Amino acid sequence: MIEKIKKELENGGAVVLPTETVYGLFAKALDKKAVDHVYQLKCRPRDKALNLNVASLDDILNFSKNQPPYLNKLVESFLPGPLTIILEANTKVPYWVNSDLTTVGFRMPSHPVTLDLIREFGPLIGPSANISGQSSGVDFHKILQDFDQEVLGLEDDAFLTGQDSTILDLSGDKVKILRQGAITREDILAKIPTIPFEEV
Repeated sequence: MIEKIKKELENGGAVVLPTETVYGLFAKALDKKAVDHVYQLKCRPRDKALNLNVASLDDILNFSKNQPPYLNKLVESFLPGPLTIILEANTKVPYWVNSDLTTVGFRMPSHPVTLDLIREFGPLIGPSANISGQSSGVDFHKILQDFDQEVLGLEDDAFLTGQDSTILDLSGDKVKILRQGAITREDILAKIPTIPFEEV
């Protein structure tokens, strides 16, 4: 199955892969047709931006600018893992990924097979594997039914927590938690006491 998944990614297709949170619908981020296909499968509004799934800090630096000084420590402490980091996008980020916004989100999922595929074919997009507006995909067989069996996938329910990633916006002077997930403010402060969180 892994070889079929690799071929599908290489040919610009979309595949369902597990992360440490929920299943994602992955495709090559720099391939506009592949990204368009994911939007169509999910019935996702085009103004709803996507994240870049990457495999290293170097990848994050390659697609962002004006990074804060604590970024290295944040990545070292929590990635790979259930954290989405938003930074200012540079000109390498295609408009069809971040909907022409000035920012872009980064994910580094810790499932070993998924991370290996990101290393080989990345960056990848990987929004949750569900029809837009429905609950995030945690049931592999329901996901395939929702997509009318049109996608290949790797089943590994044991790795999922079902809890979404924490979304951390680092693009301004103050750090904002846009979605509370598995990693808490307290977890982050324990590793980086000087991180400038917005007052709550």
